[in-house]
Amino acid sequence: MTLTPTLTPTATLTPTATFTPSPTLTPSNTPTPTLTPTETPRPLPTLILPPEPNGDEIDVTAIPTRVPPVERNYDLVNILLLGGDDELVADGTIRTDSMIIVSINRQTGTAAMLSLPRDLFVYIPTIGMRRINTVYGIGENYGWEPDGGFGLLRQTIFYNLGINVHFFARVNFSGFEQIIDSIGGIDIAVDCAYQDYYPVEDFDPEAPVEDNYYLRTLPVGYHHMNGFDALWYARTRRIADDFDRGRRQQQILRAIYRKARDEGLLQNLPSLWGQLTEVVETNLGFEDMLGLLPTALTMDFTTLENYTLIRGYHTTPWTTPDGQNVQLPVYETIHQLLTDFYQPPTDSQIRLEGATIRVLNGTTNPDWDLVAAERLLWEGYSAIAAGAADDTTYSQTVLIDYTGQEKGSSLTEIASLLNVHRDNVRVEPDPNRVYDFDVILGADYNSCEGFSVLSLN
Repeated sequence: MTLTPTLTPTATLTPTATFTPSPTLTPSNTPTPTLTPTETPRPLPTLILPPEPNGDEIDVTAIPTRVPPVERNYDLVNILLLGGDDELVADGTIRTDSMIIVSINRQTGTAAMLSLPRDLFVYIPTIGMRRINTVYGIGENYGWEPDGGFGLLRQTIFYNLGINVHFFARVNFSGFEQIIDSIGGIDIAVDCAYQDYYPVEDFDPEAPVEDNYYLRTLPVGYHHMNGFDALWYARTRRIADDFDRGRRQQQILRAIYRKARDEGLLQNLPSLWGQLTEVVETNLGFEDMLGLLPTALTMDFTTLENYTLIRGYHTTPWTTPDGQNVQLPVYETIHQLLTDFYQPPTDSQIRLEGATIRVLNGTTNPDWDLVAAERLLWEGYSAIAAGAADDTTYSQTVLIDYTGQEKGSSLTEIASLLNVHRDNVRVEPDPNRVYDFDVILGADYNSCEGFSVLSLN
């Protein structure tokens, strides 16, 4: 498919005239409280059940009945992360185009993330059918009680999805950039090439739009991003859809978490809390943060699970009478996804995914080993990017299994994930192995397989 450029840059990509680096997060001189676990954690906020719709209420589509709550068998804390674009509109309207639920399991020390597409068309209690990204703003404008925009969004999510979110954290675009710049940027494995408009270096607010932007291509690879680049990557939809955008936003959250943990910022979070809450609006209290910090410090990164909805399976595309393109939830498939979202990795998953995988780049394409290793980590495997192979002229990807196991092996899953042809899968048992599997990437490796992104070709 040929992509014909159109000069329709989004309003988000308007930098300030001069670049001012965000201040680095610096621990204050206030003594850091000792992280002593308490026998009784602080009680979670109570949910006020959303009111039922009137029996004769009519809207643009049938109003769904309230779904039953997703079964909750563990001590879970659910935090709703919101990204808002209120800086872009003069009337102060808030749309939360980025919505991710982070569920932290305090029993197992694991966590999972779930992205909600902004065009999900849901019933807002007492209001009617609307896009889910408008709920927070409606609650703020109505002065919803209790808890304003979050209170209404909390009831909406519970009514339509059966999940009780306890806390929220909301950041606007400038706050998002500031957080990433303050930790020195983040590293992202880009699986698909993306193309969208990007502001020129000498941006002139008085110049015509076409003079201020150029069509930028971000190739597959491992990229260091500052806050502005990360915002561009998180928001671009020119050749991708909102479902893929949710996946990329989860990538960014994982990168922030990993950077903060590796740099020791999580350990210093109590003394940084005041600075952080200057740019993040949240109902998460200081003591609530302290209660979750031990899990954040000790969690195995490979157990962090990621969930996104699939267009056409978890949702049905629909056009409203006034021409809005929205997504109607498919309750049966979404309910199964949310049931899985609430479950920690099973012992068998941890055992299978505990296999060690070395990834070698058998091509001259830069950083392909890092991209493939990150994809394996995303799926919960323990993968190491080992640089270039002895030969960089591999035309096809090769997978070598040194375990020789027929039962309980991850071989089939790894081959499927990396699209390795069965003729290129070799079993070479080695009792003295250092790694359980070797992956040698060839020119046929397609890191974008399975994602809803158009090819640049």
